[in-house]
Parts: sequence; structure tokens; C-alpha cells
Amino acid sequence: MSTTTTTPAPRIALPAVRFSHDTERLQRIHNIRKSPVGAQIKLVIDLLFKSRQSFTAEQIYNACYVNVKGNKTVFDSLAQNPKVQYDGKCFSYKPTHSVRNQKELLELIREFAFGIAVADLKDAYPTVMEDLQALKVKNLIWLLSRSDSKEEIAYPNDHNIHIKVDDELKKLFRSTELPKDLLDIHRDLQKNGMKPATNTANRTLMAQNGNILRKPEQKKRKRKTGISKRTKITNAHLPPDLLEILMAES
Repeated sequence: MSTTTTTPAPRIALPAVRFSHDTERLQRIHNIRKSPVGAQIKLVIDLLFKSRQSFTAEQIYNACYVNVKGNKTVFDSLAQNPKVQYDGKCFSYKPTHSVRNQKELLELIREFAFGIAVADLKDAYPTVMEDLQALKVKNLIWLLSRSDSKEEIAYPNDHNIHIKVDDELKKLFRSTELPKDLLDIHRDLQKNGMKPATNTANRTLMAQNGNILRKPEQKKRKRKTGISKRTKITNAHLPPDLLEILMAES
């Protein structure tokens, strides 16, 4: 009687057990639902601002997991937000000024003869800042900063307007003598209630120090050592001779 031997089948390496691919997504959905209403509104506005597209409530949920349709507080806050346009079906971003390209941007600036704040134009469309610089290079607008702040103002440059300055005014302007020292000009501006655009004192100091503004050195106070009269001696357990030595050294 013959015996047969069977060889064991080779072990097949099983794939490592992994959590469901939806685990992270479900955790994110849970965290967003539990977050404050303001945080959820910001997520939606950021989505609308970056995409510049219209979204239904369902599309918003698929994009950023904010349940606009199932949360009345979120829905009402979003529909009434000044930076959101809601047409009854879709939500979209609402810029301060509704312009879409360089041509419309120039037309808008020309409506503001006394200038329009660049801050009010930044959210018009994604490339608006590049278009502002392009219009400036073409000499179609001016970009100037206010003297009392760093805020830039865009002014139209209308080449059809020709201003003629009276000769007497030119003569008066040229005959006005200014102080030779910039510090004196600085003081005269302040006397007349005007704020100088630069700090003349600091600029003068920087010029003297190789364009480096150095702060005046403060004298370091020497720390007193030893025991003063105000110090309360608490080491009463020390020998009297040692206490006398310490007091003598102070």
C-alpha cells in the first residue's frame, strides 16, 4: 500500500486591512456639520469667490459638504449675505463692483472722477489687480496713495481734458521760497495742520548712518548685589556672626 504526500499550498499574502476610503470624508462632513454657522458660511463664500461660478445647494454640498438645503439657519444666512447673490435657485459670489474684464474696469474708473478705492475693486474678478497695473502702464489711469494711509486710489486719466494754468499762478508758485532744510519744511507742514508723507528726521538719521535706522542706546542699569536695608532677613537660623558679615558687606 503506497502512501501519497501532499504539499501544502503556498501562502498568499493578504492585503493590509485599510479603513474605508469614505472614513476621512465622513469625518470631515461630521466636523463641518458641528462647526459654527459662520465657519460654514465662510467655506461656501470661499468656494464661490475662487470659482466665480453659480452653485445649487446640492452642488455646494458636493463641493464643500455644507448642507445648505438641510440647515435653515445656514440657508438664510447665506441668502442674505451681502457678498452672495441668490436668484432663487443658485448661489454665486457678489463683488463690490460687477465688472468682468479690463474694458469694463476702465469704464467703471472713469465714472469716479475723484477716484475709487482699489480695495473696492480687488474682488471684482481674479485678474483685476493685473489689469489695474496694465491700465496704469498704458497711462489710462493713475494709482496714487493717500497721504494719511497706504490705501491706493485709482483715478481716471482723461487725455481729452486740457487744463490751462494762469501765468500769474505759475509766477506765484515759482517765486515761493522753500526752506533749505527738510526739517524746517516738516515743521511748517505740521504748523499748517498737514501731515508730512515721510518722517524727515528718520530719513536724515538713516542717511548719516549708511541707510540704517539705529535706535538710541539705552543705558543699562546696574543691578545692586548684596543685602539692602529694605531686604527682610528670613534666615534667622544662621549664626549671628554670619549675619553680621553679610550686613557689613551690603
